Amino acid sequence: MTVNKSSDGDFILVGFSDQPQLEKILFVVVLIFYLLTLVGNTVIILASCLDSMLQTPMYYFLTNLSFVDICFSTSIVPQLLWNLHGPAKTITSTGCAIQLYVSLALGSTECVLLAVMAFDRYAAVCQPLHYTTVMHPRLCQSLAGIAWLSGVGNTLIQGTITLRLPRCGNHRIYHFICEVPAMIKLACVDIHANEVQLFMASLVLLLLPLALILVSYGYIAQVLMRLRSALTWGKALGTCGSHLLVVVLFYGTITAVYIQPNSSYAHSQGKFITLLYTVVIPTLNPLIYTLRNKDVKGALRRLVRKHSSIREKILAK
Repeated sequence: MTVNKSSDGDFILVGFSDQPQLEKILFVVVLIFYLLTLVGNTVIILASCLDSMLQTPMYYFLTNLSFVDICFSTSIVPQLLWNLHGPAKTITSTGCAIQLYVSLALGSTECVLLAVMAFDRYAAVCQPLHYTTVMHPRLCQSLAGIAWLSGVGNTLIQGTITLRLPRCGNHRIYHFICEVPAMIKLACVDIHANEVQLFMASLVLLLLPLALILVSYGYIAQVLMRLRSALTWGKALGTCGSHLLVVVLFYGTITAVYIQPNSSYAHSQGKFITLLYTVVIPTLNPLIYTLRNKDVKGALRRLVRKHSSIREKILAK
């Protein structure tokens, strides 16, 4: 399949254009996952905001995570669907810059937010008697603010440096998204310094939060080993298991692309790995938290019953 030419300044997102049959399948799959992402994460946000039982620090951070996932997918998927559906594979330079800045900011925010959520689980398990004192509303807002500011700060630095690289007329991005590892490959100058900068930023925003998560769960494991109570273990798995599964899925995919962007594995499988953390994982997050969490399922049942009773009263009048 021949990829169309771009007008001056526009970029060509090559994506999966060399596999037209795969594009048709991916269009359907990506559309389904995107709709599930919107519905699932919106349900989590509404349940956390409307049900008083879920107005706790854990669900405050979960609401932030769901909002990040909705925005993250929306910054990528509509353009991807447009490119998969038709022959046009172009994106304007402005559109590419916006996608780069927004997706990088939200992805970076999620990295830090997952570490914040791990600290919340540490406080809940290791400091249960002082949990409400430690995780007071002002601290929760500050921690969420730090996550968002970290994402914005990272994208302003990395995104600006990447977009200012001279490209000497190179406009073909061998990816389906305007992403830093793909964009720096368009440069017609030595990009070693940029690769070092990308690696260092990845260490700070990927490995440092991951290290904090591991430390938090290390302390949690120590507490659980001392207690050796089946009830305590069950409760801890209920509150920590969902978060830990999300961490494994998110960090396991995104580190493969950003820690070693020039490895043969990242180059050959990069597009499929990126599909996982931009399309699939935002869909799985609400499913994981809903299916594995009794509080969320209980809140959804209460909201459904409340809606049904209100509807019955209206119809009875």
